[in-house]
Order: sequence, then structure tokens, then C-alpha cells
Amino acid sequence: MPELVRDIPPKAADLSEWYQAVCYRAELVSQSPVRGCLVLRPYGYGMWERLQAELDRRFKETGHENAYFPLLIPESLLVREAEHVEGFAPEVAWVTEGGGERLTERLAIRPTSEVIIGTMYSEWLQSYRDLPILINQWANVMRWEKRTRPFLRTLEFLWQEGHTAHATEQEAAEEVARMLDVYRDVAENVAAVPVLLGEKSTSERFAGATHTYSIEALMPDGKALQAGTSHELGQNFSRAYDISFQAEDQTQQFAWTTSWGMSWRMLGALIMVHGDDRGLRMPPKMAPTEVVIVPIVRGDGAAVLDAARALFTACKTAGLRAKLDDRPGQSPGFKFNEWDMRGVPLRIELGARDLEAGVATLVRRDRAFKEEGQKRTVALDAIVAEIPRALEEIQASLFEQAKAFLESHTIATNDRAEFFRLLEERAGMIDIAWCERPDCEAAVKEATSATTRNLRRPALSATCVACGEPATAQAYFAQSY
Repeated sequence: MPELVRDIPPKAADLSEWYQAVCYRAELVSQSPVRGCLVLRPYGYGMWERLQAELDRRFKETGHENAYFPLLIPESLLVREAEHVEGFAPEVAWVTEGGGERLTERLAIRPTSEVIIGTMYSEWLQSYRDLPILINQWANVMRWEKRTRPFLRTLEFLWQEGHTAHATEQEAAEEVARMLDVYRDVAENVAAVPVLLGEKSTSERFAGATHTYSIEALMPDGKALQAGTSHELGQNFSRAYDISFQAEDQTQQFAWTTSWGMSWRMLGALIMVHGDDRGLRMPPKMAPTEVVIVPIVRGDGAAVLDAARALFTACKTAGLRAKLDDRPGQSPGFKFNEWDMRGVPLRIELGARDLEAGVATLVRRDRAFKEEGQKRTVALDAIVAEIPRALEEIQASLFEQAKAFLESHTIATNDRAEFFRLLEERAGMIDIAWCERPDCEAAVKEATSATTRNLRRPALSATCVACGEPATAQAYFAQSY
């Protein structure tokens, strides 16, 4: 087996080591000279473009427009919303010098953009006729993390952040719920990653928000990964940054604002959830390359190469994201392993005997070696039409596999000892009736390093499983990334 694949350690033995190896070996990322900052290579950026396109289309379908706001935020603006700045203070990077001169005021490199966007909304908003304001920004942000890992936690990362302003609290709440469902739709129906929806606890809430909601995915090691968040900001930022308007009754009122975001962490979730010992397994909707054609050339091979090129052209004409791997000097086996490692959903193998028989071999990446249905021959004149059907089957198969794992590792318990044992064993999402008290959550975290992932109401029993106080909600607890 080529070095390229052999150097990927078994996934089950050490998920972290496997994950790092796959990210670099599949050429998704490279390390940069700046600690904690990554270079996103073309294949990795292709994944980001797929996610971006799917999200952006849905944002525009729900009435949102894209804009762009500055990277730098004056300190005097940042400190106006006290809870917000306190929540982000440990992660903020500051610019203190420019052009060889000391700045008179420090500039924060945005950890998120509520402050600068809220400042602009205060200028733009005059009347209820200007509402709602529905804007999304595609941007990079920086948070000064101590420990970093590709996609999951880096100093600089890519994301989108939506920021909206509304005339009423109900409209803002509806916006938050709508965008959380957009995230669920993309996670499940594009990335094929099943998620759990709910509200964050007080301790896990976004700094400055009145309510935070999230989608949570479960990784193969039993840890949760927060894959998207949607926040009701109430009137907190409106009061801090004077986002006010004249209402229909001529009174002056503060707007109700929201923010919501999904980052390239979703790519990290996809990699961990679907990958196997051979490397990546891409859901077709997220794959930069849906199908790769590998001609098997022996001797002259001109006829095989011509047929492979014709098939490649037909795939491109049909709108498929296809590649032709006709590189000389590499064996077919090497190419098969390389594209398997990079997770391309479908491979078409075409050799001289296939050409004589008028067929090609279609190989599915979602199936294991020699598993039933992994390989089958298809008539050359029918293969382009067959590819979309195969891709749909792979998309559905990967989601069902991941959903089965989440369901089998989501465990409800009413027994306190079992609850703590399951958390210590990192058994998955542990579902309990909970009291919602921050000191109870802190005690669970101290004992197990687990926190609430999100909540649903009402509680299904009267007593908190963790501490015995009256329960007010159902909560998923788990360790997290």
C-alpha cells in the first residue's frame, strides 16, 4: 500500500491522531508560519465552497443579503456591551501599532461582529419602515486559542455570521428558529451529519444574548461538537449601540436583534463522522469531486485513454464535478488508494477488457472493500445517467450510518450513578431531566468534564438526575470539542 494511505493510523485506536493525519494527508490544510493559523489548500477550500454555496442559497431564499464589515473594532465600541466584552476578553487579539506609530486607541481583531455591525445599524435604522434588516457576512475571525486543531479550533477561522434587527421580540424569535432550522437542514441533508437541536444553558449561552440555540453533532469518540448557533440578543446590543427606530405609533423604540453563525467546524464534523481507516468519505453534496475516472492502461493504451477522456467530457457536460486521473508513472492501485483517501464518492475504472465489453466498473467509496454493492459493472453508454442515482444512494447511506450511531449513543437515564458513569465512559449524549442551575452544571463538569450541550422543555420527570433538585428541562450532557 502506498505511503500516502499507510501513514493514516486506525481511526478507532486514536481518533485525534487519525483526524490530524487525514486533514494533512488528504491535502485539506497545511500548517502556516503563524502558530494556530492554517493554510486552506484547494481541496479543503473546495469543501468550504460547497458548504458556503448551500448555506448562501438558503440565506437568500429566506430574504437575507450579503454585506461586509471591517476586521478591526475600536476598543471604545467593544466595551459598550459589558457582558459581551467580558465573555470574549480572553480570546481577543489587539492591534496596538500601525505604520511604526503607537495607536491612540487599541483595535480589536474581530472575534465576532455584533459590535461593528450594531454600530452601523444604529446609523442606518430610522423608522419601522427600515425593518427588518437581514444581513449576512462571510468573513474570517480571530480568537486567541491556546490549543488548536484543524477546522475544530484555530486562531483564525472562516465562517458566516448573520445579523438581523426586528421591530418585535416575536419576529426576532421567529428569525432565530428559522435560521437554526437552516443549519439543521444543511448539516443533515448536505453534510449528512445528524444533529440534536435545543437551547443552550445559561452557562453556555453566547455572551450578551438572552437565548442561544444550537445544533450538536456526536463524534465517534463520544464527544459532542457544536456545529451551529443562533442567538436572540433581545435589546441588549440595541441599547448599548442605540439601534432604535420610530415606531408606527410615533414612539422611539429599541430594535430586537439576532445573530447566528456556522463556521468551518462543520467540515471537521463531516471528516470525523464519515471517515474510515482508508481516509475521508465525502457525502456527494459536499464533495469537491463527485466522480473520478481512472483509466487502466497497459501497453499502448491509446483506445482506453480516448474512451476515458470521452467519458470525462460526458460527465462534465452532464454537470458532474468530475476528474480524469490519467497521470503517467503512477499505478492504478496507487490512484485508487489516493482517491479513496481523499473520499471521492464514486470511482470509474476503465481498462481494455472493459472497453471491449462496452462496460466500466463503478466503485462506491461509502462501502467497505468487497462489501456487497461496492463494485459493479455498468454499460458505458448508461454510466453517466447512472452516476446521479448512485450519488443519491451514497448521500443517503452515509446519513443513515451516522444517524444510527447518534441514536445508539443517545442514552436517557433517571439514575444518578449511571449518569455519572456514562459521562466518565464518554458514552455519548446522555439525556436527563435537569434543574438548569449553573452550580449543578459546574459540579457535573468538575466531576466528568462534561457540560450541557442543549436543552428541551418540558422536563420528563420532576427531579434533576444530577443533583436531586426540581427539574425544569431535559438536557443532553457530553464532553465536547
